[in-house]
Amino acid sequence: QLQSKILILTVCAAGIGGTFQYGYNISIINAPTLYIQTFMNETWLDRTGAPLESNVILLLWSFTVSAYPLGGLTGAVVAGPMAIMLGRKMSLLLNNVFVIIAAVLSGFSRMAKSFEMIMISRFFTGMNAGVSMNVQPMYLAESAPKKLRGAVALTSASFTALGLVLGQVVGLRELLGGEESWPFLLASNVVPALIQLTALPWFPESPRYLLIDRGDKESCISALQKLRGNSDLSAELEEMLAEQAAVRGQKAKNPWELFQNPALRWQLMSIVVLSSAMQLCGNDSMYFYAAYVFQEAGIPQDKIPYVVIGTGSCELITSVTCNLIIDYTGRRPLLLGGYIFMAGWAIVFMVALSQQTQVSWMPYLSMACIFAYILSFGIGPAGVTGVLPTEVFDQMSRPAAYMICGSLLWFNLFLVGTAFPFIVKSLAHFCYIPFLVVCICTALYVGFFLPETKGKSFLEISEEFKKRNFKAQTRGGFYKGPEEIKSTML
Repeated sequence: QLQSKILILTVCAAGIGGTFQYGYNISIINAPTLYIQTFMNETWLDRTGAPLESNVILLLWSFTVSAYPLGGLTGAVVAGPMAIMLGRKMSLLLNNVFVIIAAVLSGFSRMAKSFEMIMISRFFTGMNAGVSMNVQPMYLAESAPKKLRGAVALTSASFTALGLVLGQVVGLRELLGGEESWPFLLASNVVPALIQLTALPWFPESPRYLLIDRGDKESCISALQKLRGNSDLSAELEEMLAEQAAVRGQKAKNPWELFQNPALRWQLMSIVVLSSAMQLCGNDSMYFYAAYVFQEAGIPQDKIPYVVIGTGSCELITSVTCNLIIDYTGRRPLLLGGYIFMAGWAIVFMVALSQQTQVSWMPYLSMACIFAYILSFGIGPAGVTGVLPTEVFDQMSRPAAYMICGSLLWFNLFLVGTAFPFIVKSLAHFCYIPFLVVCICTALYVGFFLPETKGKSFLEISEEFKKRNFKAQTRGGFYKGPEEIKSTML
């Protein structure tokens, strides 16, 4: 029992300062929006004697919001080299420096009368999230036993959802969401960082990293013993040594080398399609609509923040459920089911929005759609997408694969955030059509081209993809399918 305790505690220590921060920092910025905008205006008035125009305030605010994905993109790019040079665990520990800088900047911004400090702090917070979104799933999947690999790596999604919900709770007016306390709300992300800095050093580095990257067999065995207790390690060690032999003489690859390598074509295609779909499927935009739909359904304005917590809780409940079932059902059914259901709910949601004023019970249907859409996203795409790069790439390509994945994720988050208001303006009630197309295309891709990875060793998965990659060259005509899908994705 002790070894499973160590594994669970490792997961918690990595998660609390890792992907938890991503969810938490996305949601804490929503509550103080108006207060920060007022602060910008007052600060400018103090400096120049003239107030800001409303469209300039909006522009400054959009800079503040978009600094987060920009930082995330930077974090995703540095995460690969960090994971290779410093190791997985050390990267997660050093990553907390970004959050501590961010907390100091935002915490003292009002005292220093500088809204620029908030913008810079959001950039650093983004960098922290960018690194942890890439390094944490890699660290956990490499440390987990084969039969639990999916569930352990998937905890990254559960911690993101937990961060979202806690951010919504802490952002309530009664806690830190009031006018006086917003600098404390923005600086509260230092607490998870400090917890991780005290807890994570007690747990072992990824055994795979120690053996395959560092060539340190002793440390690898010692890390495995800590994680597995006194169970028999010979089979697992043999598997790792076979993996080490397969990549002997190679050095860690750069992202562009993955694009040039024909043996990685399908793996790369799969993560490009799935990472892009994760942000382009419209799940985050549902949160954008939530407040409006709840208002239409007749929920009083001051009660809406409490109902919005319900939407975050939905994602948390499903990602925990997904954790429990992924190693039974496999990866494909969860992804396929998630995207098919999302496509269905997107159609119902658009119909409900268009009939919102005509039919009295329509607002309730839109409300149900929001919850159903988020539940469908949580059950598959939210978690499985982050697990796949670890499973489909070997040790030398994995950090580079996560760099590509992370960069796409943050770029598309920025893209959707910027484009969505314009999509709503031009398509009105039918604003979910682009997301519907993405969901259908992704479901088709998963259905036809993605192999199952459940319960297979990393070498077995590599072999399966090798067959596909070199079969694709001989059957040139068949290969054109996902090319087209990929172009609609990006």
